[in-house]
Amino acid sequence: MADESLARPFYTVFVLAFVCSALVAGAAVGLRPLQEDNRDLDRKRHVLRAAGLYDAARPIGELFALVDTRLVDLASGEFVAEGTLSPDSYRQLEAARSDDGGRLLGADEDLARIRRLEKYSLVYLVKEGDRVGQYILPVRGKGLWSTMYAYVAIDGDLATIRGVSFYEHGETPGLGGEIVNPLWQKGWQGKKVYDQAGAVGLSFAKGKAAAEEPAKSFQIDGLSGATITTKGVESLMEFWFGEHGFKPFFARRRAEGHQGAAPPTSAADGGPSHG
Repeated sequence: MADESLARPFYTVFVLAFVCSALVAGAAVGLRPLQEDNRDLDRKRHVLRAAGLYDAARPIGELFALVDTRLVDLASGEFVAEGTLSPDSYRQLEAARSDDGGRLLGADEDLARIRRLEKYSLVYLVKEGDRVGQYILPVRGKGLWSTMYAYVAIDGDLATIRGVSFYEHGETPGLGGEIVNPLWQKGWQGKKVYDQAGAVGLSFAKGKAAAEEPAKSFQIDGLSGATITTKGVESLMEFWFGEHGFKPFFARRRAEGHQGAAPPTSAADGGPSHG
């Protein structure tokens, strides 16, 4: 005992900490591909849910074969040309935070309170024969406590909501957290995004949505006890379907006569089809 060094316990702790850190770091690096694969599967699952195509009994890869993944220039509404960017490797949120891929929004522009907007957005096209039956669009915006992320499926008429899937948020459970409730999300189906003047007419009631037309076509039930979250959802929809979001894309599709039709696949027509 007399020969024991006072520093020995510190060396032991140091070595143990080093070994544990190395194991944790190695596991994190080794599991990264699996984590990326799981994130990709989760993304596809929510896209399919928004479109009403998800079936837990069937492989996600098989179901997602119906979906064509594309990139759109938000400012012009055009599909990104072949060879410019690959939808498979594009990281939309990272692009928004970068100087080359995104920009800072002005206070008067930032209805969704996302601070920065990406130049390009992913869009998901569901083919129904030789036409596009649905456009599934990624949206996000601030609620009470968090940024809420969702996919919204729009019918081939470029005006009617087919479905929605909120997949990430930090809102209050039982209140704002009800944005993930399938029953509430079901109330979005069949609602119109744009009014006859072309403005975003979608709104959220304080309580139950209107039962009579014309308000019935545009109004969704509010979330009880979650006024700020409900307002956040309304604001993010107004932003993403407005001039800084997907409105130029819809306008171009209509102008080119592609409403409901399959999009161009050649580079000269605006880019290739990416599966």
